[in-house]
Amino acid sequence: MNKKQALTLTILLSNLFIAFLGIGLVIPVLPTIMNELNITGSVVGYMVAAFAITQLIVSPIAGRLVDRVGRKIMIVVGLIIFGLSELLFGMGRSIEILFLSRMLGGVSAAFIMPAVTAFIADITTMAQRPKALGYMSAAISTGFIIGPGLGGFLAEYGTRVPFYAAGVLGFIAALLSFTLLKEPSRAKDDTETAPSILSSAKRIFSPLYFIAFVLIFVLSFGLAAFESLFSLFVDHKFAFTPSDIAIIITGSGIIGALAQLLLFDWLTKKMGEINVIRYSLILSAALTFAMTMVNHYFAILFVTFFIFVGFDLIRPAVTSYLSKIAGNEQGFVGGMNSMFTSLGNIFGPIIGGMLFDIDLNYPYYFATIVLVFGIILAFFWKKPKDIAL
Repeated sequence: MNKKQALTLTILLSNLFIAFLGIGLVIPVLPTIMNELNITGSVVGYMVAAFAITQLIVSPIAGRLVDRVGRKIMIVVGLIIFGLSELLFGMGRSIEILFLSRMLGGVSAAFIMPAVTAFIADITTMAQRPKALGYMSAAISTGFIIGPGLGGFLAEYGTRVPFYAAGVLGFIAALLSFTLLKEPSRAKDDTETAPSILSSAKRIFSPLYFIAFVLIFVLSFGLAAFESLFSLFVDHKFAFTPSDIAIIITGSGIIGALAQLLLFDWLTKKMGEINVIRYSLILSAALTFAMTMVNHYFAILFVTFFIFVGFDLIRPAVTSYLSKIAGNEQGFVGGMNSMFTSLGNIFGPIIGGMLFDIDLNYPYYFATIVLVFGIILAFFWKKPKDIAL
């Protein structure tokens, strides 16, 4: 990878880092907001899901726009919307405003994710792509790592301070992207071959795509159910403070990111994306269930540290697989990736929140069942004969 590619990739990864930093900021302060507004676990689940519902609705349109109007403009607009959503969350003093903020956040994610994925596919070769997409997933995970830690620290100065900081970072990232990024070169027929929305719906069920999309849903469901309710779980069960929550989420995120950076490229070369997905799902399911069994601080640390290894290896493996088979449909695949991520992010928090109000452990039992379904599906997944994986 030459210097120009490396600079462009750095800017793209920084954008993803900032966007997911803002998403991660909310985790340690959720119990505080829950107490301030006197809301239940179900309402928290709906609030988290509002982000994903909006992302789901906008993602197919955004994926098409990425191929039509260009990668750069979608990234810049997405970051501006992200900044606005974070500032609005910081100013919000009612549930309605917080829901509106999360919906704007969903629009921003729907714009940014497929655009960055397609941008990376445009500037890398097939050989470079798995490593680049591994970096992309690491940037996302690092945002989640730093987000809760920074959120827990800034929350000491005020519950809403983390969101003002994230909003400012979003506007800075938009300005830097507008100034430094240049629209990548694409195949001449790229725009012409972008599928219609009806065609896109049919393509979802293509044998090449369908299982990968379902596994994206399974991953997102498991991660959303685990992470969105983790702060409430340890707050209610162990009386953890925002600082305790920030330390655990940050530490687990660091382990996950290191696994991506140090292991992902080596594992995909050794066993291929599909096998990486299979064994990572097994690890994730086992540790999600183990979360219901732990009773001590260090046991919680161990489980949460290593559960992210499984989750954080699955995402880039699926993305790498999809990028290799997508051809000129990089925007479509990025949009569908975002859409199925949204589906998991919708049902994970909603079902998890409802189950949480019944019993603290129920969300993790249900997430384990969904991940086991993913394991079974993954072992029926056949590698395409004409694509090197």
